[in-house]
Amino acid sequence: MRRLLRIRDARVFLLGWGLSMFGDSAMFLVLGIWAKDLTHSNAAAGLVFFVLALPSLFSPLAGLVVDRLRKRPLLIGINCFMGTAILALLFVHDRGELWLIYVIAGLYGASGSALYSARSAFLTVMLPRELLGDANAIFATIREGLRLVSPLFGAGLYAAFGGGVVAIADAASFAIVVVALTFLRTPEVRPVREDHHFLTELAAGVRHIFATLPLKQIVLTTGVCLLVVGFAETLIFAVVDSGLHRQPSFLGVLESMQGVGAILGGVSAGWALRRFGDVRLVGIGMGLFALGDGTFATHSLALISVGFGVAGFGLAWLIVGWATSIQVRTPQRLQGRVASAADTMISTPQTVSIALGASLISVVDYRVLVAIMAVVLVGCAAYLLTRGPEPVAAKAPAPA
Repeated sequence: MRRLLRIRDARVFLLGWGLSMFGDSAMFLVLGIWAKDLTHSNAAAGLVFFVLALPSLFSPLAGLVVDRLRKRPLLIGINCFMGTAILALLFVHDRGELWLIYVIAGLYGASGSALYSARSAFLTVMLPRELLGDANAIFATIREGLRLVSPLFGAGLYAAFGGGVVAIADAASFAIVVVALTFLRTPEVRPVREDHHFLTELAAGVRHIFATLPLKQIVLTTGVCLLVVGFAETLIFAVVDSGLHRQPSFLGVLESMQGVGAILGGVSAGWALRRFGDVRLVGIGMGLFALGDGTFATHSLALISVGFGVAGFGLAWLIVGWATSIQVRTPQRLQGRVASAADTMISTPQTVSIALGASLISVVDYRVLVAIMAVVLVGCAAYLLTRGPEPVAAKAPAPA
């Protein structure tokens, strides 16, 4: 990691993107809380996260665009657009403007698919292959570690001044990452367009995943997990309300506890990746996530708080194993499409799961949904832990 931080562009990129993630992390939570306050409905709050996830169904198109364009100008353009669009939330004052929250959530989801693919691909241009795992570990530490402060910041700012002020702060974070990207010096050549049929190019990412056994194991198993994990986007409001008898904004406190675990998970993820390999690292992360989420069925604030921390630790390991596996097992010309294809293959079941959770929460005890999540997660973790090919560092990208 010290070697990574000696690279000037890596330091600038990590700092700029980290500050941007601070704004995003605060805003995501506020969108759900805002919808809950306007409607007094757990389903309406959960629907925000459904809308966030829905555009990922079209992320293969975003991946194709990423592979055809230079990554840095694309990242700058998307961040400029979102920094402007987020200010539409200044016009939300009552339930009649609830639709604006959903529109912004949809734009967030759409831009997020392209930003994820472009950032992942740009890292492979900016950094040597052996440092990608450490870079992903830093991103996981920053992103999840922000749960220590950004949910409290966002929920507190929302409670004190309203969602419009949070939107202004988020717009400023988009501006910061644009400035950081502008100052990067990494040379980037224009990609050579492939002479294939459009549908052939579009499907290349999926074909590569199914032709690369470790990627196939990770992506398909994670997709199965997310068929139930999306329940959490809605049931967590029931945990806070019915289980802990607190206001919706208290979720910011619990999210901060997840940040504590995520920092520890992110700091150790680089070592764990080299020790266990990408497949087993994702499996261990799933198991820890299941253990943490299982505490949601209790009424103990202390136990649930610890559970958030354990889930955060596991999530950091899962994300680092996932992201690094895609980068090091994929040729450069397919980076965007493989990242987008993998994103679609896990986001589609997640979208279905969020919709089901929003529907079921009104007719099924939330603790039943927690139990279903735990059983599926444990089963998927057990499957991956019995696979375990050689560590990522020993594998070369598979040909496509």
